[in-house]
Amino acid sequence: MEIQQETTTALFIKIAISNWELQNTRLNALLEKLTDEQIAGFTAPDRNSGTYLLGHLTAVSDALFTYLELGDRLYPQLDEIFLKNPDTSGLEKPPIADIKAAWHHVNTTLKQKFDAMQPEDWFTKHSAISAEDFAKEPHRNKLNILINRTVHQGYHMGQLAYLVKK
Repeated sequence: MEIQQETTTALFIKIAISNWELQNTRLNALLEKLTDEQIAGFTAPDRNSGTYLLGHLTAVSDALFTYLELGDRLYPQLDEIFLKNPDTSGLEKPPIADIKAAWHHVNTTLKQKFDAMQPEDWFTKHSAISAEDFAKEPHRNKLNILINRTVHQGYHMGQLAYLVKK
């Protein structure tokens, strides 16, 4: 049985979004296991704190609104603390409860936006690439951004796992 191209495209997009959702579910489950005290701790000596990593992941996910042209960001103020500066910058971080709430808000809103997109939308250029460059490199599309961010989240979730008390 031959699968039509349109169906294959929609299936591929569903797979990518499902993997993004799976990473979110896994990270949410990890956060539920950890106390705020554990999250505030460092993943290893001279490494990032859980607070910083969660804030970083929230800011990176929030930036998807811009990259995927889905509307205004919800928490651009997190960039200064969690993207532009290291954990050791001395900048005051928001309370962990506020970062968790922002994390959930960003991902819930992104899911709604993703659900409204058509499969072909994912193969269009993202906002950080020029039309000229996109014509030469069409793989630098919105789907590529989602896949990249999903992998990025998994990487940092591996670091956060070190906060679980044995």
